[in-house]
Amino acid sequence: MQHPKLVYDILFESAWATLKAFGKKRTLQTGMIAVLHTWGQNLCLHPHLHCIVPGGGVDKDGGWVNIRSDGKFLYPVKALSKVYRAKFCDALKALNPDNYTKVKKDLWSKQWVVFAKKPFGSSHSVVEYLGRYTHKIAISNNRIQGIDEKNVTFKYKDYRQNGSKKQMILSHGEFIRRFALHILPKRFVKIRHYGFLSSTWKRQKLQDLHKKMDFVPMARETKAAVISKCQCCKVGNLHRILIFDKRGPPAWYLGSSQKIATQQS
Repeated sequence: MQHPKLVYDILFESAWATLKAFGKKRTLQTGMIAVLHTWGQNLCLHPHLHCIVPGGGVDKDGGWVNIRSDGKFLYPVKALSKVYRAKFCDALKALNPDNYTKVKKDLWSKQWVVFAKKPFGSSHSVVEYLGRYTHKIAISNNRIQGIDEKNVTFKYKDYRQNGSKKQMILSHGEFIRRFALHILPKRFVKIRHYGFLSSTWKRQKLQDLHKKMDFVPMARETKAAVISKCQCCKVGNLHRILIFDKRGPPAWYLGSSQKIATQQS
């Protein structure tokens, strides 16, 4: 809680180091998209990553190799858990050896569990999953059931009891305290891409991989619209996605604004 950026960075680095090590055993460059979440259903601090990992990797010749053979999991889950624990603890030790010795016994005496889900059914499912998790906040409005002069009441799922739905009542101060736990450090990047999904790869190597796989990226549908370059990066294209109808400021207001602008100029 005192150094969230350092610990969250270790969380990302350890997760990627673990997957990278398993891919390296098969002489493959793997990839990962990771999204940081810091909360549980009751708003307590619960930092964890949601990771999407492709079911294969890129070999030394730049070709694609499928490595998911049993139809269930990419790598052995128990082995992932042990390696992940070692990577995380090593990173903590390098960060602060003195404090690490105080918690070393507790860290290694616990079983660390990497929760692995079965693969998605389609690319549409991947996009839907990312849409649900990338830009969420600690609690959505529809979960808040009531606010009075002293307390906030909201609903949550108790996963220790098979996800049963319950109510929680917190004082205003406690509710704000818990919510504030999930405000990330300034300029912290909560969505990160690794391996052949990183920005470095996407510039050229990923395009070469697409050619080898005879994969043609889906072209964006564009209506009759003027396409201009982005004024910031001067590279990306701006696409018109919507033309407003008569909604907006009334004509008389726009007319008066134009007159004022003319007078000022």
